[in-house]
Formats: sequence, structure tokens, C-alpha cells
Amino acid sequence: MTAPQVETVSTTADKTRLIAAGALLLGGLVAFYLLSAQGPYAQWAALLLLLGGAVAAFFGSEPGKELIAYGRESVKEFYKVVWPTRKEAGQMTGYVFAFVVVMALFLWMTDKTLEWVLYDLVLGWKR
Repeated sequence: MTAPQVETVSTTADKTRLIAAGALLLGGLVAFYLLSAQGPYAQWAALLLLLGGAVAAFFGSEPGKELIAYGRESVKEFYKVVWPTRKEAGQMTGYVFAFVVVMALFLWMTDKTLEWVLYDLVLGWKR
């Protein structure tokens, strides 16, 4: 079975939109720091305005549209999930706690057995 070929087609318009989105993002950061003398309202207004433009430019490009489609498909898959009932969740939680207790006892007994074998029998260190 051969793997399907993935073909990526990016147009000049998409590349331009992505470059514009990056430039707007960078411009928003630069404007935020350059407008420090004008006060925080001017700083945040410039940052949010340019950041909004960057988001709009990104979502206007093909990768942005693919991201939106991926999000929609993820939401559809989320609603297909069959969640456990309260009783099932409680039972599984009980199983996990019981397993943790059994494993803790096993590890404690193993540790104490190895301690006894090494310190008392092999090395002869009596406490």
C-alpha cells in the first residue's frame, strides 16, 4: 500500500496574505513600544488594531481557512464522543485507586525485602 501524495498549492495571494499578517503582527509589537509616550490607551489600541488586522489577513489565506475547517471538524468529532455515565466514572476511579494501593504495597514489600537481603544477609549490617 503506497502513501498518498500530498500536494501543497500556495498561490502568490496566499503568500502575500501570510507576509502581510506577519508584518502587521510585527508592526503591532513595534507600535506598542514606540507609542509608550502617548500612554497606555494609544499603545493598546495600536496593538489590538494591528493584531486584529494580522488575524484577519491570516484567516483570509488558504492555511487560515484550513485551520478553521480543522476546528469545525474537531468540534463535530467532539460531539461524537460517548462520555461515561456517573456510575461508570466512579467505578473506573475506584479501580484506579485500588490498583494504586496494591502497587504501592507491592513496591513497599519489594523495597523492604531488598533492604533486608542486601543490608542484613549480604553486607551483614545489623541495625
